Amino acid sequence: MSQIVQRNSVIIAIKAVMTGVGQVMFQRNAISGILFLSGIFCGAYGGGFPQVGWGALVGGAVATLAGLVMGYDRNEGRAGLWGFNGVLVGCAMPTFLADTWQMWLLLIFFAGLSPLVKSGMDYVLAQWKINSLTFPFVSLTWIALFASRDMAAVASVPVCGEIVAGGDIDMSITSLLVYWLNGISQVFLVNSWIAGILFIAALAVGSLKAAFWAMAGSAVALGVSILFGADSQGIADGLYGFSPVLTAIAVGCIGSRTGIRSVIMGLTAVVATVFVQAGMNVLLTPWGIPTLTAPFCITAWLFLLPHCSGK
Repeated sequence: MSQIVQRNSVIIAIKAVMTGVGQVMFQRNAISGILFLSGIFCGAYGGGFPQVGWGALVGGAVATLAGLVMGYDRNEGRAGLWGFNGVLVGCAMPTFLADTWQMWLLLIFFAGLSPLVKSGMDYVLAQWKINSLTFPFVSLTWIALFASRDMAAVASVPVCGEIVAGGDIDMSITSLLVYWLNGISQVFLVNSWIAGILFIAALAVGSLKAAFWAMAGSAVALGVSILFGADSQGIADGLYGFSPVLTAIAVGCIGSRTGIRSVIMGLTAVVATVFVQAGMNVLLTPWGIPTLTAPFCITAWLFLLPHCSGK
């Protein structure tokens, strides 16, 4: 009997971690999480940064365990709500910090903090009937990156150089498809059109509507960034697409508005996110700090606040 209980506990724990991976893109589905994780590993190994894949797995597991130790609602844990910020922390730390054992300690520490930070932010934001989204991940990663400037053992990797608007960009159908898929894959900080396909499949398993909105969000963001002459390398790498993808799902898909109003609000929010992304790129470039998913959080809050107040 004890062996059965232990086996069931292990299965529940694994399912909670995989569901946490799925919740990064609002999918309460362990199968979606497995497909997302497969895409992360595919993009990470393909790009020569395998530590990003392992970071995502470790971050999600640590955050889920931390939520359990802190005694938070176990139903939330099984729904993946303890783990998704930890997954993103796990993707970001190996991306932006030197791959040292001290970086892994930092990753574990900050991933473990993510349920605590999420709980506090959710408590503060509850009065406006919104939640923290991925901002716990954003705030913790920003703190880690700033701290790394004073800690040689986890020195930060250069994030971006001078922003150059416009520039030549390959407008062939094949290249545009790659840019579009990269916009989806960059949600997990990987630059891989193959990962983008796997992420679409992962969304489709959980929700065909979410998959549609993710694809539409990346496509609209790509079109707007090209139309307004955004940084060509950023466009090619999908860096104008990942926050709009999340905004599209949050506002267009999950919001309770239905019909044409939902479509209009969702698309408007996506376009707005592109400009918030561009503005934050300029704002944070002198600091050498990436925007992460902050443009998504800011835009989603702005569009969801009137909705949550009943207007």
